[in-house]
Amino acid sequence: MVNGLTINLFDFQEDTVVKLLDFTTDSNSKQTIVIKAPTGSGKTIILIGFADEYLNKVNSNTAFIWLCPGKGDLEEQSRKKMGEVAPYRKTQNLFDALQKGFVAESTTFINWELVTKRGNTAIRESEWKNLFDRIADAHRKGIDFIVIIDEEHSNNTAKAKKIIDAFSAKNIIRVSATAIQNNRYEFYEIDEMDVIDQGLITKALYVNEGIADNVEITDDYDYLLDIADKKRKAIAKRYVEVLDGKRIIRPLVLIQFPNGQPETILAVERKLESMGYTYDNGMVSKWMSEDKKDLPDNLSENDATPVFLLMKQAISTGWDCPRAKILVKLREGMSEQFEIQTIGRIRRMPEAKHYDDDLLDFCFVFTFDEKYKTGLLANMDKAYETRRLFLKEKCKTFTLEKQLRDLEANGLGEREVLYKIYDAFVAKYHLGSDKKNNKQILMGHGYVFGDEVLGQALHGQFVRTDMVAESKSYFVTRKRVDTHKHGMQLLHSVDSIKTAIGMPTAKVKTILERLFRKGGNSRKKLLALETAEFYAFVINNAPILKEDFRSVTSVMEQQTSFSVAPKTMIFRIPEQDFFKYDPGVKEEIEYLNNAYHDYTSGFAISLIRSTCEMLFEQYCERKDDIEWVYKNGDTGQQYFSIVYKDGLKHQWLFYADYIVMKKDGTVWVIETKGGEAKGKDKNIDRQIENKFDAFKNYAADRNLRWGFVRDKDNRLYINNTEYVKQMSDENWKPIESEF
Repeated sequence: MVNGLTINLFDFQEDTVVKLLDFTTDSNSKQTIVIKAPTGSGKTIILIGFADEYLNKVNSNTAFIWLCPGKGDLEEQSRKKMGEVAPYRKTQNLFDALQKGFVAESTTFINWELVTKRGNTAIRESEWKNLFDRIADAHRKGIDFIVIIDEEHSNNTAKAKKIIDAFSAKNIIRVSATAIQNNRYEFYEIDEMDVIDQGLITKALYVNEGIADNVEITDDYDYLLDIADKKRKAIAKRYVEVLDGKRIIRPLVLIQFPNGQPETILAVERKLESMGYTYDNGMVSKWMSEDKKDLPDNLSENDATPVFLLMKQAISTGWDCPRAKILVKLREGMSEQFEIQTIGRIRRMPEAKHYDDDLLDFCFVFTFDEKYKTGLLANMDKAYETRRLFLKEKCKTFTLEKQLRDLEANGLGEREVLYKIYDAFVAKYHLGSDKKNNKQILMGHGYVFGDEVLGQALHGQFVRTDMVAESKSYFVTRKRVDTHKHGMQLLHSVDSIKTAIGMPTAKVKTILERLFRKGGNSRKKLLALETAEFYAFVINNAPILKEDFRSVTSVMEQQTSFSVAPKTMIFRIPEQDFFKYDPGVKEEIEYLNNAYHDYTSGFAISLIRSTCEMLFEQYCERKDDIEWVYKNGDTGQQYFSIVYKDGLKHQWLFYADYIVMKKDGTVWVIETKGGEAKGKDKNIDRQIENKFDAFKNYAADRNLRWGFVRDKDNRLYINNTEYVKQMSDENWKPIESEF
């Protein structure tokens, strides 16, 4: 215990309390403290222990504000826990605080959604004002605030910031399983191995145990539920043997849907019913935001009846059910990502101890997801912050005509696009009229053929949760094409391909069929695939098809005439805007030439800007003939834009990087691009030539000075004549000679 701490904690939990006390009592510490606490480490107990110790030993004239995400009634769970382990401490909710105020030695548990969710009427305007009145009352009484932000990645909005700022807290403690270190804040990480050693969470997790390489699967849910139920029964039997009937632990299988499509849920319900598990016999429950069904009050108790729980992402954080041992994550398309933090729901041990039995001391994940990410990291976790800056008075009168797309400009027709794509494939792969030969050629370039949809299944044992996202250990999965079952997957793939050419899904699907599917018009046909082969071809090759289609759009297009002219409107520099800022910048200097007040080198650092952008802003700051420099936004109607056409004559918006006003009144518009390094082209923009020509025409029509700027060997070069990739070409001139 910590100096007689009244709450029993494990050693690593006590260490965390001590560290929090050190941070909050050291005058040299930063205001915000970030704690990375693995799921299952008992962060609620740790925070209760810290609050109790702080009030006992440091300053009793303090009110704690405990902010929780709205998912899963976490604020009520946390308040109940404090009532159990520290019943002598005053706790209240938001509405208690609105009525009675914030008093010393109290902890107020607040659901974020009550105060931040758009359209939420839980707090009326009068109550909203009263919240700030109550905070002001506490300040007048000399009460200090400490704000605890639980699951802090869940809420990071301007409205949330307004509430946090209003408390003017002595300290802000942000807790998350997915936090990353940031030099703006104090940081402390609880080692996941310490949590495992104490028996609070499983020794490891096993992903896709029992799934063999090259296994053929008919339905995701059918296959995964069978294998998960087999594992559940084995675990249940082992609990009976180990506990010898003295206690009941009924392992729970979580079935997670990314979106909860009605047809997928219905198919799973039917599958479970065929296995003998239904809502009627109490073995199945459903917990989704819009649909809660047969949820017993004791769902999270070890002996509760349900053994399957259907859920969405809604309970990926904040819900504690230690008997949950198996997670089945289903897919409803091809693009879903597996949220690693969801694993936390099955890592807890039901009796907070290990049994020296891998079947009981492991947890199990079954999924065919191929993309894994470590969590929903908010700006609070990122190494930069966002700051609002205000425009200088001298820039407020500046105007420039900008262009907007005319949405009625549809580009080339379906037949013309088909012909262009056909010609591009023939030219790139040297295809001909022999479709069997074409198939062999495409196979040689990485295209996959057959009547099976191929996938990947991660597999292996992982001790640390974050190791899952780093693993490259995959098995191949195969599914025989079923046009009914794979129809949605085909459309997902077509949707992915259509983003490359800007055409509706139905038209892109027709073009793919004309090019590759047997039947129909034989003109401009490269392959003659049977229906099942066509489905598999598009689904398996969607990424490479997308790239090949995109290459057609990047072909140089004459930008001189528009069949439907772009719309125009007057652009004015925004009077205030938000910019990314690196608080760790060293030897920070103000950029006096910038259009905004307080713009410094911290806004033009490698964390935020490309090398070319950094060099250009530094170059402008050294020039004495520049009145101001404006950094344009990347997207949005408030920013300066020019319209260009791609190779299919579709209109797109291009946001030039900088507008510069010289002291002689000359206006320059500058676009920065990746240059050359060690003889290699750093530019990644495939539309660069189309943008260059459009930019050239726009500037000529308006008598503007302009240029594309690229970097090589830390020097800048400008081109406003003819675009060429090689920077050794005479069209690329040292910037000093032109600008």
